[in-house]
Amino acid sequence: MTLIPGSDLLTSALNVISQSLQIPVIIFLLIFAIYAIISVGGLVSDYTSRKEVPIKLLQELIYSISNCYNEKEIENIINNAEIPKAQKKVLIDIAQSKDLTKDSRDALANKLIEYEEDIIEKKLQRTDIITKIGPTLGLMGTLIPMGPGLAALGSGDITTLSNAIIVAFDTTVVGIGAGAVTYIVSKVKKRWYEQYLSNLDALSRAILDKLNYIK
Repeated sequence: MTLIPGSDLLTSALNVISQSLQIPVIIFLLIFAIYAIISVGGLVSDYTSRKEVPIKLLQELIYSISNCYNEKEIENIINNAEIPKAQKKVLIDIAQSKDLTKDSRDALANKLIEYEEDIIEKKLQRTDIITKIGPTLGLMGTLIPMGPGLAALGSGDITTLSNAIIVAFDTTVVGIGAGAVTYIVSKVKKRWYEQYLSNLDALSRAILDKLNYIK
């Protein structure tokens, strides 16, 4: 077999780079595994503390807002409503924009809702990253030690091969496991946040519509 001049140097460089990634990959996998466990705890905490707004309550709020005579009544309804505090703050800010023009009120409402969407996206960002990168790092952790392991097999060193296989399987399991856990957490939280934003949009539209008729 004819070797291309300099190919040994290139393959050696690739091998050094590949093997030097093993420790960082393992460190990141450990971090991902710990964060996956923490995210499950956060999911349980959010579930116990979250305020689910039934459709009947949302309907009652929209009817109550439509029957208001001024923005103060709207603020009182929102303050007394059984909805999340973050929602209340946004809705009250919209209710207090009566002195703005219609277009300005709409712009303000859209910006406030976009800000809430940005906050939610940041909350989901970490779990989404682990969901996508966790299995990839697991695969890297599988392949990296297999090179030296197969080389050891060629020389009859079964101990080195077995250690390499153990590392390969462990990293695969941790990577896929962390990705699976954070995927479930992200999926559940996304459903909660979608409902939150949908309710916020419905109530903000009701307030904006009512402000157009308040003198």
